[in-house]
Amino acid sequence: MNPSLLPAPEITPILDPQFRPAVLASRAFVAAARGTGRAVPVRLAIEQADGSVFHSVTEIFPENHPHASENFSHLERLVKFLLWSRGGWRVHFAGPQPLAASLQNHFHATPTGRFDSEMIGRKIFDRGIEVAPVADGALPAERARTQPLGRNLDGCRIGFDLGGSDRKVAAVLDGEVVFSEETVWDPYFQSDPQYHFDGIMDSLKKAAAHLPRVDAIGGSAAGCYVNNRVKVASLFRGVPPDVFDQRVKDLFLEIQRAWGGVPLEVVNDGEVTALAGAMSLGKNGVLGIAMGTSQAAGYVTREGNITSWLNELAFAPVDHHPAAPADEWSGDYGCGAQYFSQQAVGRLLAPAGIEAPVEMPLPEKLKLVQQLMDAGDVRAQRIYQTIGTYLGYAIAHYADFYDFDHVLVLGRVTSGLGGDVILAEARAVLRVAFPELAGRIQFHTPDEKDKRHGQAVAAASLPRLAQK
Repeated sequence: MNPSLLPAPEITPILDPQFRPAVLASRAFVAAARGTGRAVPVRLAIEQADGSVFHSVTEIFPENHPHASENFSHLERLVKFLLWSRGGWRVHFAGPQPLAASLQNHFHATPTGRFDSEMIGRKIFDRGIEVAPVADGALPAERARTQPLGRNLDGCRIGFDLGGSDRKVAAVLDGEVVFSEETVWDPYFQSDPQYHFDGIMDSLKKAAAHLPRVDAIGGSAAGCYVNNRVKVASLFRGVPPDVFDQRVKDLFLEIQRAWGGVPLEVVNDGEVTALAGAMSLGKNGVLGIAMGTSQAAGYVTREGNITSWLNELAFAPVDHHPAAPADEWSGDYGCGAQYFSQQAVGRLLAPAGIEAPVEMPLPEKLKLVQQLMDAGDVRAQRIYQTIGTYLGYAIAHYADFYDFDHVLVLGRVTSGLGGDVILAEARAVLRVAFPELAGRIQFHTPDEKDKRHGQAVAAASLPRLAQK
């Protein structure tokens, strides 16, 4: 890509000088296209299976311009971000038809495009991603579905949160936590889903022992869930596809039956993160970002509702440098999971000059960095500074796609002194590079009570009890 279309950030991540923020690259591209006086508009409409449609507009270089060869890259990164943030299977494309054909070929013929088509298209929406050229006036009308989420605290409830390195559970009685527990587990590469079932049931039984009865169960977990059925979830990555179809898809329905059919709701952990933040803050318009085994994100609208969006920002590009680190699952470059998770910490050890055995698990590498940070080691501080700079630029990029005033930041990576450094660096980026956002967006972290119980209470509040 032409260097002028990949501007360097005003604040450079101290351990990653080649970082080229998506927000700057996207804005520089559109500005340069407009500067020709002949910019070509491209209008997109992302369609979901339920009929929801989301619009996006950009501008590209005219066909005969020297930078026209960069048009595809700009559109591909934009469409990828839209697909992983909004979700959908059909991309209505009002623009040059050769570019529509190139995008369709990308989703059919390239490894990263096929990954997106398989994960978003087939597994979530039951059909591969389709790019449909249309005339400008033929885009389907924009329409979206939102719904209230949670905030039900009556009765005897259990809330659980399933992460990649631990699972949490809480017993909640009329909104008050009477028991909570965190259990280490290793679900990622387990091939037998009985491991997952037994682990979840074990936690639920322990919580139930502290309640007079169980009226409802709510849970949060990484992945995409529709009507409590598992569509895509990293927790089950080790399960063979045929076993996934036979057992995993309806695993939570099986758990519900085991508990006598009580109301049960399972939602993406990012959505519950945002809900927990909205409940704690008493505010709406919240974007939640959890930095744990991977990156989780969720969004609560200004009306206090959730949308039908995916919000899987772990796969959404935040760095447009072609040599940006690749995601170990999708193989694509510059995606959020490599910047806002334990994976980011592990990746930054070597640039920081911290030695650790290659075989050391990522949670242990994070603990090592946290210990060094507590001891005042400047190398550890630089890792957190780098992640904070990433976060500031990512927040500015997210603000181009989400309407929010509050950002809730949490997860193991943000624990301890390092979390303070991350937030300080993110705020500095907004002050220097995006002052219009710095005056509007507020960062929040959970207090100790919310850290211990907030996610589980929010999860427990998901089901609505049947009216008697």
